[in-house]
Amino acid sequence: MDNYNKDGATCFLPTNPNPDAFCEPNSFGGPKESPHDRKPPLKIPGDADRYNHRVGNDDYKRPGDLFRLMPPDARERLMDNIAAAMQGVPVEIVQRQILHFHRTDPAYGAGVAKRMDVPAPREAKAAE
Repeated sequence: MDNYNKDGATCFLPTNPNPDAFCEPNSFGGPKESPHDRKPPLKIPGDADRYNHRVGNDDYKRPGDLFRLMPPDARERLMDNIAAAMQGVPVEIVQRQILHFHRTDPAYGAGVAKRMDVPAPREAKAAE
């Protein structure tokens, strides 16, 4: 079985042959969800199947609202802390994360990108 339950549920022991891949999606070749392992729909007065909780959800509005509520000095500290925490992370991953910050608020994405000394992702450049 291809999953993250080796040695117990999401065990973080050094016995994991790929310690950087503890979730999906990841950039380190960890297990990926297989559609072949899905259970068939349960027959009840109609078909029951998986509910896609992402449909209709906006994952960026509430974090963006919170960012905009923060006083300027708190925004600066947040971006400084995020940039410090991402030091040493591969640039491809940093750019993907900055795109999420940009979708939350363009100033948020630009601030973290500047601190990380990386160009803004293509979507961010097109939106500005």
